[in-house]
Amino acid sequence: MTLADSFQSALRAIAANKLRSVLTMLGVVIGVGSVIAMIGIGEGTKRKSLENIEIMGTNMIMIFPNWNRGGSSLGSSATSLKQEDVDDLGKLPLVRLISGGVRSNETVKFLSRNTRTQIMGVEPQFAVIRNATKMLYGTWYTTEDEAMMNRKVVLGYQVYDQLFAGENPLGATVQIKGQSFEVVGVVNYKGGSGMMNADDQVYIPQKTAMKRLMGKTNIDMIYIQTVNTELMPLAQSQIEETLAQKRRSATGEAQFRVMNQGEWIEQIETQTKLLGFLLAGIASVSLLVGGIGIMNIMLVSVTERTREIGLRKAIGAQREGILTQFLLESVVMCVIGGTIGILLGAGATYFVAQALKVPPIVNPQAVLLAFGFSAMVGLFFGLYPALRASSLQPIEALRHE
Repeated sequence: MTLADSFQSALRAIAANKLRSVLTMLGVVIGVGSVIAMIGIGEGTKRKSLENIEIMGTNMIMIFPNWNRGGSSLGSSATSLKQEDVDDLGKLPLVRLISGGVRSNETVKFLSRNTRTQIMGVEPQFAVIRNATKMLYGTWYTTEDEAMMNRKVVLGYQVYDQLFAGENPLGATVQIKGQSFEVVGVVNYKGGSGMMNADDQVYIPQKTAMKRLMGKTNIDMIYIQTVNTELMPLAQSQIEETLAQKRRSATGEAQFRVMNQGEWIEQIETQTKLLGFLLAGIASVSLLVGGIGIMNIMLVSVTERTREIGLRKAIGAQREGILTQFLLESVVMCVIGGTIGILLGAGATYFVAQALKVPPIVNPQAVLLAFGFSAMVGLFFGLYPALRASSLQPIEALRHE
């Protein structure tokens, strides 16, 4: 019997018990589909997180006061960041742009419409640092507005849409804490999400925010753009060294936190990789269960077809032919199940990704891995039943009831 004959015989045997074959393949289908869907959704979540970081700006370092778990600052009032810190850090050679910042959550009103959003008091160069230079309307406020503490405001896209519903807002006046601010610009849609959603923020001059709106004497954070990505670790080291000279408690503990995009990206990639391995491992259990099911059914099939095996051997069938036929039955069932699982996994990836609003990613490597693993499951778990079938003695097989 040739390999082609063995393959055709395996297909006929699978087709002869359609329901049993489908139920047997179900474990492989679920396993392969789960592996592809889980890895795809994990990759999509990772890409979305990285896109959100890129939206915030490039080569960016952020500095915050060091707060303890209770919410109060460590040490004395020296913990708070000051404008003089911005001035000192701006002199470092690896710092391209720098801006202090203050923030608070307030209600912004226009006529009968209002929305609660985050008010960011920042200097004009913040637009470049946070990659917010693409404008839907108008421009950012100027350094003169900053120096004169003018009441100018730039709206994030979401705030603009809620207040103006697509109308040109330039020159309009919005109310923030009872004060009138002139709209000078709207930042184009960025598509961020979460607490750092740039679309759900409005921006006013830092001095205006500190002196006229919030009554703050210290700043809440410092934003820095370094000269390039490769030198970010060195720039961070210089920043920490400069701040440490004035911002350490009596115990020597740093009273500030310095964070850079590289650290966020590394954390996201590490967490996503671990989550991907965990999810793939869980999904692989389905493949294992499916393989055990295939072995069980193949053993039953050997028992049911014992007389057929004995008859074929009696008329000259070789052991290798019997072994190949039963092994092919197992592999074919797994391959068919793997193919269906790939299609279902890809469909599940797109469906769940749409629901979670993340990019749907069907990883070719995951497809090949899952498909190859399903074929190996068929080969591994089909080997013992095939060996058992091929080792039957013709006389004993023909006597089997």
